[in-house]
Amino acid sequence: MGWPNIFQRGTLLSRFSHHHIVVFLLTFFSYSLLHASRKTFSNVKVSISKQWTPSALNKSVELPVEVWNSNHLFPSAEEATLFLGTLDTIFLFSYAVGLFISGIVGDRLNLRWVLSFGMCSSALVVFVFGTLTEWLHFYSMGLYCCLWIVNGLLQSTGWPCVVAVMGNWFGKAGRGVVFGLWSACASVGNILGACLASSVLQYGYEYAFLVTAAVQFAGGIIIFFGLLVSPEEIGLPAIEAKENLEEDSHRPLINGAENEDEYEPNYSIQEGSPITQVKAISFYQACCLPGVIPYSLAYACLKLVNYSFFFWLPFYLSNNFGWKEAEADKLSIWYDVGGIIGGTLQGFISDVLQKRAPVLALSLLLAVGSLVGYSRSPNNKSINALLMAVTGFFIGGPSNMISSAISADLGRQELIQGSSEALATVTGIVDGTGSIGAAVGQYLVSLIQDNLGWMWVFYFFILMVSVAFFF
Repeated sequence: MGWPNIFQRGTLLSRFSHHHIVVFLLTFFSYSLLHASRKTFSNVKVSISKQWTPSALNKSVELPVEVWNSNHLFPSAEEATLFLGTLDTIFLFSYAVGLFISGIVGDRLNLRWVLSFGMCSSALVVFVFGTLTEWLHFYSMGLYCCLWIVNGLLQSTGWPCVVAVMGNWFGKAGRGVVFGLWSACASVGNILGACLASSVLQYGYEYAFLVTAAVQFAGGIIIFFGLLVSPEEIGLPAIEAKENLEEDSHRPLINGAENEDEYEPNYSIQEGSPITQVKAISFYQACCLPGVIPYSLAYACLKLVNYSFFFWLPFYLSNNFGWKEAEADKLSIWYDVGGIIGGTLQGFISDVLQKRAPVLALSLLLAVGSLVGYSRSPNNKSINALLMAVTGFFIGGPSNMISSAISADLGRQELIQGSSEALATVTGIVDGTGSIGAAVGQYLVSLIQDNLGWMWVFYFFILMVSVAFFF
């Protein structure tokens, strides 16, 4: 039964050592820092847009208009906004491509090296993009695009590596609770990025990039010297070796099984592992598995909406309501607060019911209503924050479920049970498809907003959530 299984496994927390806690915290905050640097870009879009247009800060009588205009990119704020949306699209496309290859790289190299390299290198790219170019007053569309492509590829190393390390340390028993709490790392990173950016934004947007890049670089150094990628590194038995001693009767929850989902990403650290590996299924075979394509398409629609809030919410609050950019940054935190609560609570309910789809479908239906309500939010910060948190609850919850628990269920179907490589392949398909959908969406959001206004952007979000529900 669902209730006994969940609460009986709570006693397994006593089996976690201090090494487990350190691994949990290091992987949690490493991915949070990666998300914080992404959030910084969305938090300073208003300032960047003003800086890239001729009339922004031209208060000096010493500079002729022609000289001022020659140092800026766009003749109007509208064109600057459209380019910002293009940068979001470029980042997400490169991030999607990187997701498909980062797991392969992590399998063949030490995960600690890959994660640390990705964090430090991404921090340097962010510093050049947002800080160095402004200090040098060097503005180039081509340079910005190239830097953001590289940043997307480097950032993509984060998710496969941290999931791999967590999978090496935490077994099937108790994973529902552990990964439910751990999945809040992205939202915590968004909150951290908003706080860091808003705290120094008064000095210039370049300092927001500088602070987040410095913190991320320091985090990469800590990861390099402090992260244990597997129990074998300190002489403990591999988690898979322990689990092979127990009877494995688990079946995927999406098929109505009575057992908790299994989150089994295969990112093996040591090639000499004694565990017998089943030959990995092909990309085409993974796509043909029941449920993979529908859930991938559903996640593409849902991640489009979720990442649109992530990238555009501070800009929307400042642009639509006229609130100060720093205030808009802080207020946008409530969307992530709602997402944290929604992902944890809905994941727990799905464990109790031992079914994902009913919880997911109900949340998506309520998400439509929450989007309608938020699109009509009055110019009141308290009401806006409340509606924002409710929207985050019903959109962030399903997003977390599809990208983690449901992907795990799809990768553990009876047709491929025993192939640990299948889960990594299926998860890559789902997450990669979602990122491609999000990439297309960011350009469409800027295009729709520029030509039709923000209300039509919300109509577009409602359409995408409805399509996700259909899939």
